[in-house]
Amino acid sequence: MNPRIEQSAQLAAVAILAIGCYVVLRPFLSALLFAAVVCWSTWPVREALRRLVRGGRSLTASILVAALVLIVLVPFVALAATVADQAPGWVERGRAWIAAGPPPAPAWLVQLPYVGEAIGEYWETLTASREAVLQLVRSASDPLRRLTVATVAVLGEGILQLVLTTFVAYFFYRDGDTIVAAVASMAERVAGPEGPAALRTTGETVLGVIYGIVGTALAQALAALVGFWIASVPGALLLSAATFLLSLVPVGPPLVWGGAAIWLLSEERFGWAIFVALWGLLVISSIDNVLKPLLISRGARLPFLLVLLGVLGGVLAFGLIGVFLGPVLLAVGLGLVRRWVGQRDSTRHADRAPGADPPT
Repeated sequence: MNPRIEQSAQLAAVAILAIGCYVVLRPFLSALLFAAVVCWSTWPVREALRRLVRGGRSLTASILVAALVLIVLVPFVALAATVADQAPGWVERGRAWIAAGPPPAPAWLVQLPYVGEAIGEYWETLTASREAVLQLVRSASDPLRRLTVATVAVLGEGILQLVLTTFVAYFFYRDGDTIVAAVASMAERVAGPEGPAALRTTGETVLGVIYGIVGTALAQALAALVGFWIASVPGALLLSAATFLLSLVPVGPPLVWGGAAIWLLSEERFGWAIFVALWGLLVISSIDNVLKPLLISRGARLPFLLVLLGVLGGVLAFGLIGVFLGPVLLAVGLGLVRRWVGQRDSTRHADRAPGADPPT
């Protein structure tokens, strides 16, 4: 047989096999990637625990998976159950508000200097055209109901993905040494001598992004929980969980603490509304500017646009856990591109002889 034909047949067979494997693994791809990111990020804990249990790989993996269930899966299930339980109440309160019509203007709003009288007149105009306002609110009620149902469905899908992630993480923790050696050997075969270095760059980038994004989100959620608890905002735990998720999106946390401050204003708790606004501005939102650069400094610094695209594109591609996967994948790609560009620049400068004229 012609060697070229034989080589083409081998390449075609490998391509068909690769496509078949991708089709089989595609439903589990997000869980596999997320489990790999979680295991790599917690690998130092795995090594310390393995030394503590004196080399028991299965026991080490079991302990770490149990910790993941308690720290990640159980709170997420509780959050989803809370949302599913309170969603009908939110819909009923919305319908009752629609039936009651627009309330009168708050006294504190009318008494504002310079602008209070004009706001009061405009509010009375809106109240007079009650039917128009009710029609507008009714037209927005159906999209809101669909949004609530879609949110519950996304949370349910996220629970299934997290369950599968913890299942896969057990095998990654148990057989991680073999997997890392195989990946390193594959990287060296594909990329040559630069393969292991590129693999190290990938690992450092993953650690930096995960520590920076998730660590900052956790700190902001804890700060929000403390502030909401002090101000006696109802659903403080649910709001702090929403802060954790939205902190992964730029300018996300102000949507939560700003909404809480507006609710306190509507309840005429002006002092606590000012406290929540100041707490959100000076504490919750400031954490993102101080803590994230410190945590992410060991990895790639992601531009604002890449973080936003990574979060939104990750959710569209992988579901809820794409909030974490999207920025990580973009950061890894950016780190490898930077490394490749840096290598080409250094090679170009090294090849140019000292004192020689630049190439034309």
